[in-house]
Amino acid sequence: MAKDIGLDVPAPEKECDDINCPFHGELPIRGQVLVGTVVSDKMDKTVVIQRKHEILIKKYQRYEKRQSKIHAHNPSCISAKVGDVVTIAECRPLSKTKSYVVVKAEAQA
Repeated sequence: MAKDIGLDVPAPEKECDDINCPFHGELPIRGQVLVGTVVSDKMDKTVVIQRKHEILIKKYQRYEKRQSKIHAHNPSCISAKVGDVVTIAECRPLSKTKSYVVVKAEAQA
């Protein structure tokens, strides 16, 4: 039975025994919720998400395109692959570079 994490995302159908899963484990989520595309899934239980966004440059009244890569924990019940559009939520630091966890994955064609 998956617990309610407080976000408007459906619980995954698969069960997992990952302690760092927000649905089946003990990991609380708080803070930012971001959307991006998975560019790497080579690490164990970790994916790299690329997020593209625009920043307003006030002096020139123009937008500048920027992108960033974020490492996120990938629970086995979600198991996002390269090319998937995922929703990630902020959590406590899980390692030196991971402070986000994947809460929803939508497969891309």
